Amino acid sequence: MKLGAFSISLSVKDLQKSKDFYEKLGFTTMAGTEAQNYLIMKNGSTLIGLFQAMFDGNMLTFNPGWDENAQNLESFDDVREIQKRLKESGVEIGKEADETTSGPEHIYLKDPDGNMILIDQHR
Repeated sequence: MKLGAFSISLSVKDLQKSKDFYEKLGFTTMAGTEAQNYLIMKNGSTLIGLFQAMFDGNMLTFNPGWDENAQNLESFDDVREIQKRLKESGVEIGKEADETTSGPEHIYLKDPDGNMILIDQHR
């Protein structure tokens, strides 16, 4: 199963303070703005999303169809196909994708310890 680019999405209290901290670790902003209340930061191939007042808790995020530079991949597994395979394996999906559509869509699920996983397809 090809899940696409991986990042950790952090729910932060103060976007500017978090940005400053991660810049000290060598991260640079690659997407988002403070006015939008989110920043995607990158260090090498490592991605961290900083989100202020957008969701509760932290989550693992996968983006089918993208690489770590947010560039389109030629070949990828559509989120609806990923959902189908997960359900066939007995994985409970918290928010399901509409299988009658195509293009952008997302699903949520939790691992056995309650960690949120977002599979978010942008194309």
